[in-house]
Amino acid sequence: MREQILGLITPLMALIFFSVFLLLWRRGKMGAYVLAFAGAYLFFGLGFVATHLLPDTGAFYVFHLTQLFYTAGSVCVIWGATRRVNQHVSLPVLGLVYVLTALTLAVAVGMSDETGPRLYIVNTGYGVMFTIGTMALLQAPRRSALDKLVTVLFAISAAQFFIRPALTLLIAGGSAASDYRESIYYSVLSVAVTIQSLATAVCLIWACAWDLIQGERERAQRDVLTGLRSRRAFEQDALSTIERAKQEGVPIAIVVADIDHFKSVNDVYGHQVGDKAIAIFGSVVDGMIRHSDIAGRIGGEEFCIIAWNCDAASAKTMADRIRRRFADTRIPGMPDDNRLTASFGVASRREGEGYGKLFARADAELYRAKESGRDRICLPERENNLSRLPLDREVRTASA
Repeated sequence: MREQILGLITPLMALIFFSVFLLLWRRGKMGAYVLAFAGAYLFFGLGFVATHLLPDTGAFYVFHLTQLFYTAGSVCVIWGATRRVNQHVSLPVLGLVYVLTALTLAVAVGMSDETGPRLYIVNTGYGVMFTIGTMALLQAPRRSALDKLVTVLFAISAAQFFIRPALTLLIAGGSAASDYRESIYYSVLSVAVTIQSLATAVCLIWACAWDLIQGERERAQRDVLTGLRSRRAFEQDALSTIERAKQEGVPIAIVVADIDHFKSVNDVYGHQVGDKAIAIFGSVVDGMIRHSDIAGRIGGEEFCIIAWNCDAASAKTMADRIRRRFADTRIPGMPDDNRLTASFGVASRREGEGYGKLFARADAELYRAKESGRDRICLPERENNLSRLPLDREVRTASA
């Protein structure tokens, strides 16, 4: 009776979790890691069905089929969990663990009908896999309470795979496969494993739901044309970044940029071409900054960058790369021989200075760059002499 109840509840739970993850992936347009979680619980359910519901559960092929399904599920959940926090786990290494375990299991099944060797072999393989996954999760830079909980559950899974065989033999002793699966101990153990799997599934669903909420919140804070931060989101991040720089004693520089003669672009070529120019400039900025920097569109054609751990000279170098790349980029809808340019103002944070004053100084330098002929970068006099970069091309704008 208990086998029948367990045989119905566990596959049903696996099907529910598979459906929930699949729904999150499809409707939430989430990453491949959510689809991996769905695949994991599909394979776990198939493994349980193969273990308990096949006609001859003691047959040698059942162990191999069960191991295949459970391994596929384990690989999916490990890959998904590590991918979620941008960590890499080697699939060939996990595959090698499976192959070695399967070959060893084949030898054990051929030599004896006892459960002991089979339990040690199969569970050791799973334990090694989850240990690899746990180590990868521990190296993740993102360490929220939820991420730590996932890591703890993975560590518990790895530990119980190593402990379970010894505990099984200590309590149940050596027995044939068919007798072992009819024992009360096996039923209790199955319930315990089911509860642990339930806890892991709920935690992963929680993590995916949190990622979905965070993703929606982040998308709401992004500028539609460029994908960079909107003004409000940029200023909020800038304030927190500058505060952190004060506490850690890290230099901060700000770059303010503006597309030259942008009004003429809209007047001559239309607003659609102007929107393309803004989108392209945003793409250039996003491709040139580092992961630690933050960038946003703070006005119609005006952009701002907070450069972390960066002085004025280094920020000027970054701005010059952006300037050159944009000036070499063709804007769809404009003649091939007509290129847009941009001007930049740069300032580094002074002692006790907040975002408002820092931005005002950089914005003043942007104004000087505009007044000095455009397509150039200006810095405050005390940080660097006025920089008038020589133009290596004829400045051709829409107003020409």
